[in-house]
Amino acid sequence: MANPVYGKHFKASTEDEKRGSMFWVLNICMILFLLWAPFQIALFNGLGISFEKPLFWAIMLVCILMILGLIQFNKKVQLNDQRDMVALLIILLPLSYMISMFSAASWHYAVNMVLIQWMYAFIFVIGIYLLRDRVSNKIIQITLMGSAYLIVFFGYISWFGQGYLAGHLVWWFSNGVGNGVYIDAIMQDSNGWRLTSVFQYANTYAAFLMAIMFAGLFNASRLRTWYDQLIHGFMLVPVILALILTLSRGGLVVLPFVLLILLLLLRPAQQILWFINLVIAGTATAVILNPVTAIGLQVIAKYDGAVAAKGWAYLLIASLIAGVLIMLVGRYIAPKLEVGVEGWTARRGASLWIPIGSALLGILMLVLLIATNLRNLLPANIRVRFENINFQQSSVLERFTFYRDAMKLLRDYPLFGAGGGAWGASYEAYQNNPYVSRQAHNFFIQYLVEVGVIGFIIFILFVGFIFYKYIRGYFKTDRAGKESHFIYFIIVVSILMHSLLDFNLSYAYMSILVFLGLGGMASAMDLTPLKRLKAPAGMIRGIYVSLIGVVAIIVAFTSLRFSVASGDVMDAQKASQVASPSYEGIRAPLDKALAIRSTFPDAVVFMGSLLTQVLQQTKDEQYYNEDIALLTKTQEKEPFNKNIVKQLVTAYQLGGKSDVAFDLLVNSIPKYKWDIEWYEGVITQAYALGNQAYEKKDTAAQEKYFNAGLNAYKEVEAGVEYLKTLPTGQLQGRAFAVTPTIALNIGKIQLMQGKTADAASTFKLGLADDLNDQTNREVARYYLAALKKDKQNDQAIYDKLIKIDAKEKEQINTIANMDYSGK
Repeated sequence: MANPVYGKHFKASTEDEKRGSMFWVLNICMILFLLWAPFQIALFNGLGISFEKPLFWAIMLVCILMILGLIQFNKKVQLNDQRDMVALLIILLPLSYMISMFSAASWHYAVNMVLIQWMYAFIFVIGIYLLRDRVSNKIIQITLMGSAYLIVFFGYISWFGQGYLAGHLVWWFSNGVGNGVYIDAIMQDSNGWRLTSVFQYANTYAAFLMAIMFAGLFNASRLRTWYDQLIHGFMLVPVILALILTLSRGGLVVLPFVLLILLLLLRPAQQILWFINLVIAGTATAVILNPVTAIGLQVIAKYDGAVAAKGWAYLLIASLIAGVLIMLVGRYIAPKLEVGVEGWTARRGASLWIPIGSALLGILMLVLLIATNLRNLLPANIRVRFENINFQQSSVLERFTFYRDAMKLLRDYPLFGAGGGAWGASYEAYQNNPYVSRQAHNFFIQYLVEVGVIGFIIFILFVGFIFYKYIRGYFKTDRAGKESHFIYFIIVVSILMHSLLDFNLSYAYMSILVFLGLGGMASAMDLTPLKRLKAPAGMIRGIYVSLIGVVAIIVAFTSLRFSVASGDVMDAQKASQVASPSYEGIRAPLDKALAIRSTFPDAVVFMGSLLTQVLQQTKDEQYYNEDIALLTKTQEKEPFNKNIVKQLVTAYQLGGKSDVAFDLLVNSIPKYKWDIEWYEGVITQAYALGNQAYEKKDTAAQEKYFNAGLNAYKEVEAGVEYLKTLPTGQLQGRAFAVTPTIALNIGKIQLMQGKTADAASTFKLGLADDLNDQTNREVARYYLAALKKDKQNDQAIYDKLIKIDAKEKEQINTIANMDYSGK
């Protein structure tokens, strides 16, 4: 028989006490925040200015919640048990990010991430103390599930072609609405149309849906009122169907393993009930899968109200039937099931058979859908995704590449990491091939490179301790104790497991769910007492509450300032897009932004471009000096920012320091080694400056520039050859090949060095069909001239070029007759 308490020092996790007005204020504010947050593109930390303002607003709101929380439960802060201990230790996570700032790959991203980490810490602390109260716990669980179900139906509004309706529902408070619709609530990629709802990313939506599906199953099996069973049973069909419509292979692969973990913690009767409810909801989903998919694809292409209504009818009727059946199971079968398996429940290891069997069944179904003709029953777009589930597909191979490249980054910043946003800022310097991904597609690896080994160990120990204490207490408590906070365990496990394959926690809303869930788990863990400190309890409480309160105020104020700075930069962008933009109108908001954040990359790049334009017009050296000072200062804080380097190169060139600009281009190659445009810039400048040196008869300078260009060309050739060795199925990413511009300039260098045959071969690499393009035409001209020098010809290219312009014949002869050796 289960011990009805957590242990010797047990105290109920739901500590009810007199609830004053602040209790209700805090709970209402939490409800509003949890309803607001997901519709801000789930607070995606996308390392771009358009994502920053909602994030800073969220941080400010959480700081306010933290202050309200301190007022409400400051007396509960006794620092006399392990729950209070983890509420204190959570500050180690933002502190580890603060330490990593000093070696940050991007100061801007690192500072932002420190603020975000404090937000998570505050959410965790709120969760620990708020969710001890029985009523608060119920309110937050209802809010989480209710908001999740709203998100699900919000996605279907767009799936059934009613994007403008979705936009009109949330435009007044959402940052994600543009041109009257919620942007990318459905997205099209190479796999077809995918359902993304508020996330704008199908895989993260799949992780969210997986968590909500399991939470819905849990609620349908534990709640006893008929309307609770009906509601959660009803919603299982839309959730499962939406999960399929995301076309997320990672979600389908992770799902059986998460199910296995969760089932292991349930009684056999609950396990059977989960299985029955899954079969009911899954069957209803299978029945409507094809028509709902087809209708969605049809109305997305061309909206038809009658067809959309038919799709809604399929969805709602199937959901209602499933909901009623699940309700009937809960009312009539579940009680008998509890009694019927009571003897089995008492057997050792009884709770293992169904989880293992269910997981094996899930894996078997997945294998059948992948490897047999059973997949032909699925809609075409979904069938293709099942067919592509294997370890040789591009997305899998790319992820393994990301992980290997992340380890290269870690080797350079092993102990304390490279700061928040490190991967997004510096991945080009470490990448194996020219992919584009500012996310490492694995939360744990991304966390590791940001805070290093020490910070990562702190995080793992912290989270691991909460899991250990929660699970240990879970098996010692009674049924009510088990069920009171299990929904938080479901959410945390589901999201973290899926985050092994994707960047779900780059969405701050998803991280908020995780840290709120961890707080919920911590509030329910056993109450092992701490040794009483010698200082009076009131003093200890006062110090802790004051510390958290002061930090919350500082973080809130900083976030407000940063939000203003981001808004100023966006105002400058808008000012530049008017019919006749003025220098003062653009510069004023940029000055305001830089007064708040002096090395704000977006503001600096914008200001640099503005100063460059004014310098070209006025030739006033003060603009040059200001530009160089601003860009140089920012580059020290943002060493990997490509746009800063480009702006510096332009500024040096305008200031007559072409040699400095060239050295900066060459020295930056290792940072952008798979950017073919960077090589184009280096090689173009190498020829131009080398040719100038040639005309001045400066042989040393000529050799310097020409050799630099040829060395860059060798790197391009080596890169092209390396890409041929990528595994079959892995896409290389961005184009990386010898371009007409590269071929033209390298060929000219070889021609000037007397390497006529080499020059002809290089020019040939750059030949393109469109000879109306000036660069392509010049490549063909030099190619034919190089051949003529060696008494050869390519008649087909010659005829094609002469047909475009008969004067090309004279230009070919002029080039062919040039003698560089006499200079």
